[in-house]
Amino acid sequence: MSVYNPMDSDFAFTLGIEEEYQIIDPDTRELRSYITQILEPGRMILREQIKPEMHQSIVEVGTKPCRTITEARAEITHLRGTIAGLAARHGLKIAAAGTHPFSSWMTQEITPHERYDAMVGEMQDAALQLLIFGMHCHVGMPSNEASIELMNVARYICPHLLALSTSSPFWMGRNTGFKSYRSVVFSGFPRTGTPPSFNSAGEFERYIQLLINTGCIDNGKKIWWDLRPHPFFGTLEFRVCDIATRVEECLALAAVMQALIVKFYIMFEENTTFRVYRRALINENKWRAQRWGLDTKMIDFGKRAEVDTKALVYEIVKLVDDVVDMLGSRKEVEYLLKIAEGGSSADRQLHIFAETNDLRAVVDNLVAETMEGVELLTPQG
Repeated sequence: MSVYNPMDSDFAFTLGIEEEYQIIDPDTRELRSYITQILEPGRMILREQIKPEMHQSIVEVGTKPCRTITEARAEITHLRGTIAGLAARHGLKIAAAGTHPFSSWMTQEITPHERYDAMVGEMQDAALQLLIFGMHCHVGMPSNEASIELMNVARYICPHLLALSTSSPFWMGRNTGFKSYRSVVFSGFPRTGTPPSFNSAGEFERYIQLLINTGCIDNGKKIWWDLRPHPFFGTLEFRVCDIATRVEECLALAAVMQALIVKFYIMFEENTTFRVYRRALINENKWRAQRWGLDTKMIDFGKRAEVDTKALVYEIVKLVDDVVDMLGSRKEVEYLLKIAEGGSSADRQLHIFAETNDLRAVVDNLVAETMEGVELLTPQG
C-alpha cells in the first residue's frame, strides 16, 4: 500500500488547486478591472502561480503540486494572503464567490490578449458574460488509462461536490433562485457539463484528435467538462465547483476529491469499482445541485430512489474513511459535514440578504470570509 502513502516516492495522487478571485472596490463593492496593475508585481512574487483571466476583475492563482492537504493549506493561505496584499496596495480587496452579487458583465474590461480576443470573436456574448469564478482541483494520475477509468466513475460524484461548493446565488443584482448560477452561465459554452464515458484512453485521444483535425478546437484545453483529463499536466481535473468562499471549504473539497480518487483507484485495482452511469442520469443530479444546492434530494441511482443530499454527504465521508488517515486529511474531509449542516456560501449569502436587503452587505461578508484564517501579506518593493 506504499503507493498510496503521500510520502512515498511512487505516490501519484498529488493535489493542485486553482482559484479565481474577484477584485473588489471596498467603497462601491463593485468589481474593479485591475488585474494588469496587480499582475506584474504579482509575477515577481508568485511567478507562474498567478495568471490573468479574460475579465480584468478576475485574478487566477494555482498552487504548486502538493502531496498532502497540509501542503495545500500552506499554499492556499499564502496565495490568498499575497493576492490580498497586492490588492491592498491599490486600496482594493478580494472575494471568493462564484458570481459577484451585482456587478454587470457589460461594464467589465477585457484583458488584452490574442487568446481572449479569439474567444470573444468565436463565442461573442457567451464569452463576455463569463464573469464567473471557479475552483479547479487537479489530482495526479498514475497513467492515462487510469485517468479515463477514474473519470468514468468519479463523474457520478460531481453534482454532490457542486452542491457543497455553491457560492453564486446572485447575478447582476438579482436573486436567481439558483444556488450555483455560475453553472448556468458556463453552460452557454460548448463542451461543458458532465463528461461522457470512454472505453479507453485511446478512444478519448481519438475523440480529441478528431476535434482538432476538424477545426473545433486547437488543443485539449478547449474541453471544459466538469471533470477532464488535463491535456498537459497528467492529472484528472475537477472543474465542477464554484470557488469556495472560506479556506476551510476549499480544503475540504480538495481533500475529498483526492480521497475519492485514491479510494476509486484501490477499488479499480481490486476489481470492485463502481458502476458507470449514463451522462443523462448524472445530469439530473447536477440540475438539482445547481438549483437547490444542499437543500434538495438527489437520486441514488443504485437504489433508484431520492435521498436527502445532506445524508449523501455523510455517505461520501464514510466511503473514504479507510483512506483519509493514510492521506492525512481526516480533519479536512470531515469538515464537509459542517458544510452539510451549516450550509454553503450560497446559503449564507442568501441569509445575509434576507436580513439586510443589501447586496453590499453580502459583498462585505464575502470579503471577510475569504480572509478567514489568512494573514494579509504585504509584498515588499
